[in-house]
Amino acid sequence: MKLILLGVSLMSAVVLSGCQTSDAADQDARSSFFSDTSENQSNQPNEKIAREASSTAQSSIDSIEELPAEKEAYRYRINAATSVVEPIDETIDPKVALLTFDDAPDQHAVEIAEQLKMINAPAIFFVNGMYIASDEGKDKLKQLYDMGFAIGNHTQTHPNLSTISPEEQREEIIATNEAIYEVIGEKPHFFRAPHGVTTETSAAIMAEEGMVSMNWTYGYDWEANYQNSEALTAIMLNTDYLNNGANLLMHDRSWTNDAVVSIAEGLIEKGYTLVDPNFIELPEREE
Repeated sequence: MKLILLGVSLMSAVVLSGCQTSDAADQDARSSFFSDTSENQSNQPNEKIAREASSTAQSSIDSIEELPAEKEAYRYRINAATSVVEPIDETIDPKVALLTFDDAPDQHAVEIAEQLKMINAPAIFFVNGMYIASDEGKDKLKQLYDMGFAIGNHTQTHPNLSTISPEEQREEIIATNEAIYEVIGEKPHFFRAPHGVTTETSAAIMAEEGMVSMNWTYGYDWEANYQNSEALTAIMLNTDYLNNGANLLMHDRSWTNDAVVSIAEGLIEKGYTLVDPNFIELPEREE
């Protein structure tokens, strides 16, 4: 498994590289992503999850901030060097965590969102344009947006941007922005580069499009050892990388779907506030 170095403090720390493509051509890099045997799951949360979620919903609500009255009521910014969430001033509690999900909406994004919605846990879903080419994909994206979740751009076909031309990079990003806009009537405000690899070209496009580029602090759900809900929950809640402002990377996967409520509620039990993306500072742009 390839490793990428990303800062998690003003010093530096090693984090794991995730967000592998679904293309067959990149199957060697994806390790055991295709070991999932639960692809025919219902898109509705099961009764056990619903009961557990409803019984703990109030404690989750107490740990979620109220939505800002105006878009300009920001409380946090994304640190450009480390992609952690930082308070914009010293009056804001820094003990927060951000939930993010890549490769949406493939198989399980809607069910993940439904479970998070039941406990009022906000998140960003980073969309690949290839998953919203069909009517089914468009409908899934609309469901995510209508539930109130932030939508991000994860490129059209999930390439390593450093391996393609500037023109191809622009197409990957702009085409996805336009495809998302056609479905939800809004261009995404957040961008995550596949494999965490950004370029001068992608940085320039972010500036032109008025988008925030973010990588992540840590993630594990692409590793074979963590492709079950118990192991994934344990590592996501107990890794040394979980610190103030942690930007948690997860994916549209069945085992992540099974673990997502336990992860979200575990963060709350540890005293973390789950950041609503509406509070993250955005550059000005013309809509």
